[in-house]
Amino acid sequence: MTEAVLTAVRAHLAANLSDTPGSAPESASVTFLGLEPIEILRFHASKDLTRFATLGCSRHPMGDPTTIVADPTRGPRAELVLSLRRAEGLTAGVHRSLAVLAALPAVEGVVLTDDALLDLGEPLWEGAPFTAVLLEASDVPELELPEPADPVRFFDAVPITANEAAWKRLRGADALREAWAEAGIDVRDPERGAARM
Repeated sequence: MTEAVLTAVRAHLAANLSDTPGSAPESASVTFLGLEPIEILRFHASKDLTRFATLGCSRHPMGDPTTIVADPTRGPRAELVLSLRRAEGLTAGVHRSLAVLAALPAVEGVVLTDDALLDLGEPLWEGAPFTAVLLEASDVPELELPEPADPVRFFDAVPITANEAAWKRLRGADALREAWAEAGIDVRDPERGAARM
């Protein structure tokens, strides 16, 4: 079933993120020792918006890594979507970072959820001030899978700085979003400044 899931997810992402129906996204595959590959798809959603999506995180349901026998069918599934404006030439290394984040459920048993903070502790791409992402519901709708499998959810991975990550831990995701709104910050701008805390 895993390959069928990935085929369906790929088609679903293309239908929802591609600027040209039927066009294939650019892709890069990242492999980690002992894990199945994570693919990163790049879509040009508009003239100035590039959207990166993971493909492979939803291969298996997320669950407690201490469970002796994992359920191969039931359990939440997810993929990540990173959207950046004017990203050309600014995002070297983003593919590997996204793949690392998408591999967290398999490696550390992390379950991706709304408002989750995923901290890499290093720049998300070369020269970036962002070291973490905040997850929130994406505009890509859930993908229903055949019963009894749970649907695949899609989360926007919003890049945040180390200070913003600390603020989120202290005050919560809503407070961070309020700070962005008050400062008029476009979180899709790869060259944006951090919110003042």
